[in-house]
Amino acid sequence: MKAVVITTPGGPEVLKLQEVEDPKLKDDEVLIKVEATALNRADTLQRQGKYPPPKGDSEYPGLECSGTIEAVGKNVSRWKVGDQVCALISGGGYAEKVAVPSGQVLPIPSGVSLKDAASFPEVACTVWSTVFMTSKLSSGETFLIHGGSSGIGTFAIQMAKYLGIKVFVTAGSEEKLKACKELGADVCINYKTEDFVARVKEETGGKGVDVILDNIGGAYFQKNLESLGMDGRLFIIGFMGGVKAEANISFILAKRLTVQGAGLRTRSLEKKGEIVSEVEKNVWPAIAQGKVKPVVYKYFPLSEAGEAHKLMETSTHIGKILLLA
Repeated sequence: MKAVVITTPGGPEVLKLQEVEDPKLKDDEVLIKVEATALNRADTLQRQGKYPPPKGDSEYPGLECSGTIEAVGKNVSRWKVGDQVCALISGGGYAEKVAVPSGQVLPIPSGVSLKDAASFPEVACTVWSTVFMTSKLSSGETFLIHGGSSGIGTFAIQMAKYLGIKVFVTAGSEEKLKACKELGADVCINYKTEDFVARVKEETGGKGVDVILDNIGGAYFQKNLESLGMDGRLFIIGFMGGVKAEANISFILAKRLTVQGAGLRTRSLEKKGEIVSEVEKNVWPAIAQGKVKPVVYKYFPLSEAGEAHKLMETSTHIGKILLLA
């Protein structure tokens, strides 16, 4: 089969489509003939040598995919050859075939094309496991999403609105804010021209928001603490603004705040299976009802993975970037 190989740690140009060995199928896995895979920021870090895959997992990038099952391991009962599916994976999506633990496989959501289904597993599992399973965000609460126009952001806006939550977003251009508003965001803040802390306070009558989903990290840490209300929860899922911060941690005590981090890739098979199951139960019905839709910015062939990475690193895209096998 062909797969996108990181020939050496570096820029987008190090990604090359090469002939490699087919994956070996374990007893509890399915082999998927890949239709599409989606880019994630983690892929760009892996390409730079900063985020290696867990031991024993595929060395090729790609944390989610969609496609058709080509073979099943002897312990697999739910899936059969020919099933159209999408999946959460620890690596290997940038390839023509990938072996996936059966518990991380999902049916294609009703009303979504096979290729566009690749845009859902990673964002759905990340958002559902952090914001809903752990932070217990619920109807009537308020939710601030940094990077509202990202793949994570565009999904989180729609899911939160479906569940009756007031959504605040930050983004860096009017075009991105307009896209967030069209997806249902209630309060759209341009972080380049406006202080999001002041706007959050203004919009909440000084109370602050209940949950923040943050992919910026260090640069926003203090501001996030100031933006949260009593018993607020801050979930950090990225460090685009650096890993170091100086903060007044008395806010954490005074407001009884919770600060947590998350990473899907390094979780156990059992935990991933549990998250995937919760996503199918809670998120897939929202997609089937048309309340949560795929937001795809651009499609590239696997051979142009480097160009796709260049686009992601400009941060001009809205939603997901897909590679088609």
